[in-house]
Amino acid sequence: MSSSGVLDRLINAFDGCPYGAAAGRSHRTAQRRPLYTPEERARRDATPWTLVQGILAPVQFAVFLVSLGLVLAYLLTGEGLFAAEVSIVVKTLVLYLIMVTGCIWEHRVFGRYLFAPSFYWEDVFSMLVLALHTAYLVALFGALGEPLFRMWLALAAYAAYVINATQFVLKLRAARLESPARARQAA
Repeated sequence: MSSSGVLDRLINAFDGCPYGAAAGRSHRTAQRRPLYTPEERARRDATPWTLVQGILAPVQFAVFLVSLGLVLAYLLTGEGLFAAEVSIVVKTLVLYLIMVTGCIWEHRVFGRYLFAPSFYWEDVFSMLVLALHTAYLVALFGALGEPLFRMWLALAAYAAYVINATQFVLKLRAARLESPARARQAA
């Protein structure tokens, strides 16, 4: 195989942008693609990573709620800085865990670690969520900025997380509405 063929395969493994012309590729006519093809749905249902994601998502949300409460308590009272900081670090570590396992899940189901067409925009926004959480860790461990600045940075990361979590919940709902059983019921 030529080196350009290897490069093309590498790029295609990560390239899921549904807007070809904007990404410098030829224009493709937009067609409504089902969230999962029958083969992808079978792979999704067969991989244990689906269960892992199903467990980690509510765990992450619970950690987020506790941490949010601690951050808001600190902002309101000026007390509990250490607990708020630890909770943000824990929330970030859980985020990293769900992101890594989510990449494995996406690869098992769609054949690419990130930016599969069905989850392209969720993955794009996940990058912002990761960047903001990582920026908080850099600020915390690098002693950059005052604690108040870091708490506001954490809140920005949390706002992005809520938007991203909503994207995934809506996608989960779409998958349920698109399920073969519901299609048979509608017929």
